[in-house]
Amino acid sequence: MKKDLNFVGRSKIFFAISLGIILIGIICNIIFGTTLDIQFKGGAIISYSFTGEVEETALKDTIQKATPENTVTFTVSKDIMNNTDTDDAYVIDINFSGEEAIETSQQAAITDALTKTFPDNNFIYQETTSVESTMGFKFLLKCLTAVLIACALMVVYVTIRFKRIGGLSAGMMALVALFHDVAMIYFMYVIFRMPIDSNFIAVVLMILGYSLNDTIVIYDRVREERKLAGPKADVAQVFNHSASAVLKRTIFTSITTLTAIGTVYVVATIFGLDSVQSFALPMMIGVISGCYSSICIAGPLWVMWQKRKHG
Repeated sequence: MKKDLNFVGRSKIFFAISLGIILIGIICNIIFGTTLDIQFKGGAIISYSFTGEVEETALKDTIQKATPENTVTFTVSKDIMNNTDTDDAYVIDINFSGEEAIETSQQAAITDALTKTFPDNNFIYQETTSVESTMGFKFLLKCLTAVLIACALMVVYVTIRFKRIGGLSAGMMALVALFHDVAMIYFMYVIFRMPIDSNFIAVVLMILGYSLNDTIVIYDRVREERKLAGPKADVAQVFNHSASAVLKRTIFTSITTLTAIGTVYVVATIFGLDSVQSFALPMMIGVISGCYSSICIAGPLWVMWQKRKHG
């Protein structure tokens, strides 16, 4: 008979690892701060297409001189949708944060500066997207509300489904694991200096479902084992046996998911698709965190709750 892994006995190590990562994230947050995308803080994005290689320092200087009253940030990505015969077509998105929309004269000044400074790169204006700061803030609040509602519904579902193993304790510890995963994703954005945008909300919602699925698989096995072992069985042994039984399945599922997402990330890196990279990288971190928190955080905390409850 295969020996069970002692997850509960190593719970202090697991908690220390998570708290250490969170502490590093908090320190980085204090140092670097949180960067919000224009979608949330308001501003404008002006997009241009161009061909050939352009030095980013010269590009930034040119745009900054054309709009000295604004702080310039921009992203350059491969234009995979271009209709030209060239393989070196790119798109540049110039970001402006602030309350006021970009004036037509400012846009014209940028266009004129780019075409004069880089005459061989065929800079062509594409579009301008503006977001008011109040609208961006409202959008952020709606996204956060969606996350909170999703968390609440998940806890209610787990509480009802697993009443035989202490539904409330199972639901609350699943919620702690979900908050743990959200924190891991958030601090990843902070550490890598990535702006929080709609991709962040999408990743969080997907990881909440993924992590909860892992937790439910373990809880379901715990419920079966506890039924077989009887109500007087030690909950720590029941959980260790249940988690050991589903460990291989959980790891293989996570590896399969990581392989798919990793492939997307590599392709996005090759083609310079920043928006896809900013989705795939947090997803990989979230999948790892979801697999870890289900076994190493939610489970041991549920055991601690049950032992305290039954004295």
